[in-house]
Amino acid sequence: MSFIAERITRVKPSATLAITAKAKKMRAEGKDIIGLGAGEPDFDTPDNVKQAAIGAINAGFTKYTAVGGMDDLKSAIAEEFRKDSGVGYTQSEILVSCGAKHSIYNILQAVLNPGDEVVIPAPYWVSYPDMTLLACGIPVIVNCPEKASFKMSPADFRAAVTSKTKAVIINSPSNPTGSAYTKDELRELSLIAIDNNLLIISDEIYNKIVYDNFEAVSIASLGEDIKKNTMIVNGVSKSYSMTGWRIGYAAGDPSIIKAMSKIQAQSTSNPCSISQMAAVEALRGPQHIVDKMVSEFEKRKKFVVDRLREISGVNCFEPVGAFYAFPDVSYYYGGTYKGKEIKGSTDLSDYLLEEAAVAVVPGEAFGADNHVRISYATDINTIEKGLDRIEKALTAL
Repeated sequence: MSFIAERITRVKPSATLAITAKAKKMRAEGKDIIGLGAGEPDFDTPDNVKQAAIGAINAGFTKYTAVGGMDDLKSAIAEEFRKDSGVGYTQSEILVSCGAKHSIYNILQAVLNPGDEVVIPAPYWVSYPDMTLLACGIPVIVNCPEKASFKMSPADFRAAVTSKTKAVIINSPSNPTGSAYTKDELRELSLIAIDNNLLIISDEIYNKIVYDNFEAVSIASLGEDIKKNTMIVNGVSKSYSMTGWRIGYAAGDPSIIKAMSKIQAQSTSNPCSISQMAAVEALRGPQHIVDKMVSEFEKRKKFVVDRLREISGVNCFEPVGAFYAFPDVSYYYGGTYKGKEIKGSTDLSDYLLEEAAVAVVPGEAFGADNHVRISYATDINTIEKGLDRIEKALTAL
């Protein structure tokens, strides 16, 4: 008899973490691996944020806090929402968790009953379907092709909704594509959600990382009725280069927040006290480091997209946010190496890692097998070297 729960058999390991771990192992073996897979900025956490954490340690702020985060951090988050999104929340409508991933997990655990459906546009962040499954929900995947800028149309959204639909997840700007919805597009989707009384889970973790004067709009800002049906998720990981600090947060319906708090109380308890103090400083302190990072990401984005488009057979969408390129590499499917056929993105990613010593993430993990995800959250010299290797390896197929 197996002691493993049946639902676990339906969950896949994180492809991004798996490729990163494999690359690290090969690097530890002495191989010159270029990592273009990780979803974290290469910049250091700002000094003022680190000093706030050191100050917290020296002051003995190392005990439990309230389960859902300390009041000062919730106030800073509320200030951030008002400033960035024009949306007002009280402390009872905010929960701080151990990263934005934890926030989304808590939401799904709090709202889904067995058999409830969640509409998830593809390409999607790898964890959305699996977190839905872990909450005994059913992911309903809506394929959004590159010709539609990887965005879900109102017609496709309507077609995906059934009597069992409970929620929709919208990630704008998107991981893995870098696509983002305009205000008008968000309004159309939100009206469908309201008409069907669906919960909108709005993952806005990349909202500060946008290019070419694109305006990242929070769907909750589009009206009070929409706000009531929306849970916003954000955090400090991407914008402040604080991935390891594990601070994310959700805002929305206080009854859902209360339910999430119950779950968190019985699982992780409060987020790290020291990280919370650092997050207060990140949100309230000088913001020039964010502008500096975004400016550098924009330069890298242009280089990566232009360089990928120079490779024969490769098409690449122009991202407007986040720090990923999502090129279509299906031209090379059917090629062989060492007697093995390249059948899809996983095979191609394995080939690039083994033969070119470059780590990318297969698009299959994001629900888009014709693509691979390339992170440009690393320095330009490393990116250039990696893309040179990729071109050489693809040409050899």
